[in-house]
Amino acid sequence: MGDVPEIDLTDPAVLGDLPAAYARAREQSPVARLVAPGFGPFWAVTRHEEARATLADPRLEINESSFMRPDVPEHCLRYMRTMSEMNGAEHARLRRLVAPAFTPRRAAAFAPRIEAIVDRLLDELPDGDSVDLLAHFARPLPMEVICELVGIPAEDRPRWREYGAAVAAGHGDGFRDAIPAIMEGARAAVEKARSEPGDDLISSLLGLMEEDGDRLSDDELVTLVWHLVLAGQTPTNLIANAVVTLFAHPGQLAALRADPGLMPRAVEELLRWCAPALLTVPRFPREDVEIGGVTIPPGQPVTVTTAGANRDPRVFADPDTFDITREPAPHLGFGHGPHFCVGASLARVETGVALGALLRRFPGLAPAGETPYLPDPGTLRVASLPVTLRS
Repeated sequence: MGDVPEIDLTDPAVLGDLPAAYARAREQSPVARLVAPGFGPFWAVTRHEEARATLADPRLEINESSFMRPDVPEHCLRYMRTMSEMNGAEHARLRRLVAPAFTPRRAAAFAPRIEAIVDRLLDELPDGDSVDLLAHFARPLPMEVICELVGIPAEDRPRWREYGAAVAAGHGDGFRDAIPAIMEGARAAVEKARSEPGDDLISSLLGLMEEDGDRLSDDELVTLVWHLVLAGQTPTNLIANAVVTLFAHPGQLAALRADPGLMPRAVEELLRWCAPALLTVPRFPREDVEIGGVTIPPGQPVTVTTAGANRDPRVFADPDTFDITREPAPHLGFGHGPHFCVGASLARVETGVALGALLRRFPGLAPAGETPYLPDPGTLRVASLPVTLRS
C-alpha cells in the first residue's frame, strides 16, 4: 500500500489542474488513493487498460451509495432509481428496451431538429460586447433538446429550461423544487404519447415491444426522462470545455473552421481531451478485487480517473497533444462496459451541431476574459464562458 500515490482533493494545487494531478498519479501506479474530508478509503484507477477492465468487471457494482440522493417528496422516490444505478439482468433488461431509440442512425436523423434549436438559441443571444456562452447557449441547449426529444409542449419549455438550470446547480431550493415538476411533466408527456402518439422518443418506446411481450412501464418511462435530464448536463459541460479548448489551440480552431468535415473527429478528440467526467461513478466490489496489483476489499469505493486514462501514453500516441485529425481512439469520455452512456450518439451529434453552428455564424468568436473552472474533483466544468461574438 505504501507505493500507492495519494491525491489530496483539498490541495489547491491539485484542484487547480486536476488532469495533471491524475496524470502524475498514473505514471506512479495503476491505482491511486483519493483523500478528502469525510471519506474513508477511496480508490482511483489511473491507467487505460486497468480502467477498461474495472468498468467492465461484474464484481464491481454501482448501487445507491454511488450517487448523492436529493431530498425529494415521497411520491417522487419511485422515479429516482435510474438505469445508472442498476446491475446485471435488471440493468440489461432496461438497456435492451431503451437502446433502439438511441442508435447512431436515430441520432443522425434527429440532427435537423437539434440544428433548429441551436439556431434559435444563437438568434436569442443578447447584444453586447461580451456574452456568457455557458448561461445563454451551452446550458439551455441540452434541456431544449430533451424537450424536443420527449415531446414536451412548446408552452412548457421555458419552465423546463429553468428546471435544467436548477438541476445543473445540483443543490438548493430550486433543485429540490424542480424534481417533482420534472416528474409531473414527464408523466403528462407519457400520457399524451399514449393517447396521441407523435414523433417523439416516448411514443417510439411505447410502440416498441420485445418478442416476449416486455416493454417499458409508464413509471420506467418517467424515470427515463429524469435520467435524460441528469445526463443532459454532459453536453453542457462538453460544449463549454470544447470552446475553451479550441480557444487555447488556435491552429486547431483554424483547421476546423477551414474544414468542417473534421467535426466528427474533433468531437472524439475533445471527448478524449476535455470530457466533463474526470472521475466515473464509484463502484463497489462484492468481493476482494485485484486491480493493478492492489487488492481492493469488498465495499470500498472504486472510481476511474477518466482524465488520466484518456492521456495514457501506453494507449495514445503523443497523448498530451490536442489534435483534431487524430484517428478515432478508444477514449473513455462516455465510459465503458455495461454502463457505457446510452445517449452517447445523441451527445456526439448535439456537440457537433452546436460547435459547427457557433464557428459558422461567428467567424470572430473569441474569449472575452478569463474562464474560471470550478474546483470540482469529479467534473471538468467552467463557472462562466465570456466570449466576444464579433471581432
